[in-house]
Amino acid sequence: MPAARTRPRTAAPWCAAVLAVPALLAGCSGTDPRAADAGALPAVPAVQSVLDRHAAALLRHDETAFLADVDPGFRERQRQVFRNLAAVPLDAWTYRVVRVGPDGAGAGASAQVRVGYRLTGYDTTPVTSDADLTLARHDGRWYVAGDRHDAQQLWDQGPVRVVRGAHSLVLGTEGPEALRGYADAADRAVPAVRRAWGDGWSGRVVVEVPSSSARMAALLHAVPDTYAGIAAVTTGELGGTAGAPADRVIINPEAFGELSALGRQVVITHETTHVATRAATTATTPLWLSEGFADWVGYSGTGRTARQAAPELSRDVAAGTAPRSLPSAAGFTTTAGGLAQSYEGAWLACRMVAGEWGDAKLTALYRAAATGGSLDTHLRAVLGIGLDDFTARWRAYVQRELA
Repeated sequence: MPAARTRPRTAAPWCAAVLAVPALLAGCSGTDPRAADAGALPAVPAVQSVLDRHAAALLRHDETAFLADVDPGFRERQRQVFRNLAAVPLDAWTYRVVRVGPDGAGAGASAQVRVGYRLTGYDTTPVTSDADLTLARHDGRWYVAGDRHDAQQLWDQGPVRVVRGAHSLVLGTEGPEALRGYADAADRAVPAVRRAWGDGWSGRVVVEVPSSSARMAALLHAVPDTYAGIAAVTTGELGGTAGAPADRVIINPEAFGELSALGRQVVITHETTHVATRAATTATTPLWLSEGFADWVGYSGTGRTARQAAPELSRDVAAGTAPRSLPSAAGFTTTAGGLAQSYEGAWLACRMVAGEWGDAKLTALYRAAATGGSLDTHLRAVLGIGLDDFTARWRAYVQRELA
């Protein structure tokens, strides 16, 4: 979620950046495949065997074996990625060859591959995505000579450092001292989220901390300034599904660093709430409910008043321009002019439900909204009022709390 309390105010060809692709063979092609020896295309099992050896060598930290099937022109780049990954606790790394075909240059081959990885103790199923690998043939043997991935990963940005918390795993390219605060905040967030949401989730969170806003954008397949004023996002919100195997909380260290200690904790708790609720969040869950619930958990127990937590909406109320309807999905885009008001209005809607019907009813409404059907139906079943009445009560609540 773009829950930053500071308000919203490239790479070379073949090095694209998109969300959640495990780009082990990362970087631009290290060799011109037209320089390879001509020959018949390799069979799928042969390519699969090469990649199986590659993955096994990575998992046992055998650099020599890892590079044995890499073309000399691509080897130095792969050596660096291998070393960048050294501290990452990998439980699994796999490749599945989908098809093999000509590389378009007529001398090599290309392979469409599904890549997957799991972090030990945090991922129950692999994080997977697709890659196109270039293969070069020398002296009758095929080598991995380059790749194209949909995304940049943290290990493409430098050596990854790892800090472990009681309930968290923090990965970053800065030193462990800089990462410890994120682990401490996540460790405070997990129990708070469990109290609000209950069990039924892992009770663990993975936080990734790139070194800049631009590098955060690269991890999220975005232009550099997309998240300039956003302190953090959760990857599951950006294209994941209800059954997403592994959410990642991605930090914008520049915006995050501008927050107070309370603001940083609210952001981490908010994002951890998204991790916990992912399995109960579907296309039928209104964004105001998803984001408002996460902010409600984030602010719970902080002692912040409505005016303190909703300054932008407070100004609108004072100016007589308070919203007439619940925040729309469009209001939560990073470029929306009323982004802050959308979050504040959503938080107040969830705060109202918890205050007037109880915390359990708010959680029940969230879970019901994920099952399909209309919001009006779910409001009637859980709260006993329809959408029109709910909206009218929310408008009155906003006026009462912020006037």
